[in-house]
Amino acid sequence: MIRKPVVAGQFYPETKDELEEMIDSCLQHKYGPGNQIQKDEKVYGIICPHAGYVYSGPTACHSYKAISSKNPELVIIIGPNHFGIGKDVATMIDAQWETPLGLVEVDSEAAQEIANNSKYIEIDEFSHSKDHSLEVQIPMLQSTLSNKFKILPIILRDQSLEMAKDVGNAVAQIAKSRNAMIIASSDFTHYEENSFAYSQDKALIEPILEMNVEKFYSVLMEKKITACGYGAMASTLIACKKLGATRGELLSYTTSGDIQGDTSSVVGYSAIKFV
Repeated sequence: MIRKPVVAGQFYPETKDELEEMIDSCLQHKYGPGNQIQKDEKVYGIICPHAGYVYSGPTACHSYKAISSKNPELVIIIGPNHFGIGKDVATMIDAQWETPLGLVEVDSEAAQEIANNSKYIEIDEFSHSKDHSLEVQIPMLQSTLSNKFKILPIILRDQSLEMAKDVGNAVAQIAKSRNAMIIASSDFTHYEENSFAYSQDKALIEPILEMNVEKFYSVLMEKKITACGYGAMASTLIACKKLGATRGELLSYTTSGDIQGDTSSVVGYSAIKFV
């Protein structure tokens, strides 16, 4: 089956030329990475926002720039299920995801394997039918990676710590035997005043950089931080740690207010790599 784009023309342009132009302008944006030279280091995974490109694209480009020379053959993308439809945790098989930049194939073998290895992950394409959290990452990957790659999409309705541990371990198992990159798709604080968003998100980023998943959940709950893909970030952190990452590195943090100028109610965006 072909999974058609659901937010082309909303979150990002729907024609190839406009989309390529927009990604390029995000790279060169004052909040983007520009022509920064990347360190030659092993990157296990990244955290990336998933809002409309005009808001979060420049920040997302920091994460993509960090993996641009890594040429993974499998990209495991984990994101939250905003619509709460389908299964608690779902991947899919026998599918290609379409974007204005072309088709990307789902690695059915990896999907089948991860569903077998995990207590929670089921195969269900319906869970993936409406959401943007995984979709918006794909054009960025298509324009960043020069090699052919497949994806393993994982969408989470349940984002509990128990689930994150299960998914994180299952993802690490898959990544171990492949040339893989892991992507957590998440925005941070939603619809708060700019300086409050900064202080909330700074508190949550700290345990991410320390790769301390228990502390991450306790800060999240204690401060009631409205990061939508917290389970995706936790799963990625667990998987990367298992694979050998020792720390997270903050590449960029912005809010929609920094970019658009309205600071009364903003969404926070963070680009982090695990090395």
